Amino acid sequence: MLELEARPLTPEAFAPFGEVIDTRTSDYFHINAGRTRRYHDLAKVETLGEQARALISIFVSQPVALPLELAFLERHPQGSQAFMPLHEERFIVVVAPSGEAIDPAEVRAFVTDGRQGVNYAAGTWHAIQSVLEREGEFLVVDRGGEGNNCDEHPIDIRVTLPQGEAVTPHSEQEATP
Repeated sequence: MLELEARPLTPEAFAPFGEVIDTRTSDYFHINAGRTRRYHDLAKVETLGEQARALISIFVSQPVALPLELAFLERHPQGSQAFMPLHEERFIVVVAPSGEAIDPAEVRAFVTDGRQGVNYAAGTWHAIQSVLEREGEFLVVDRGGEGNNCDEHPIDIRVTLPQGEAVTPHSEQEATP
């Protein structure tokens, strides 16, 4: 079994797999008579194929237990897939470079800080949604249209968080002053 410790998500570390979506590190301009900051073009939406279109969805995910044990990674060869938490939910991101096979030495695990999202580049292998602490709602942008756009590859992976980093259930977080 491949053992990984999830590291903090940074744009530099995640660059081989796609983009980190984070308004704190992005430029903006004002719109709507100066009442709104527009963080423009935060990620490249890829939709390959003649009948392709961009989809906007909301995913509601249940929290995972740690260590996170995975039996497969998936990829979307015909388009990117972006996940943006709507309520500062932290989640684990497990990725491997695009290709027909997954090299265990190339698999990486990250943990978001709750205000970061990710945009997986087309073909990037990744884990299923793995939200921590509480149920999570995510804005998801991905490809719709003709053709198979989801492949799965079996691989046994166990992911932990760095020593000393705890996952606190949502009810305990709310009770903390």
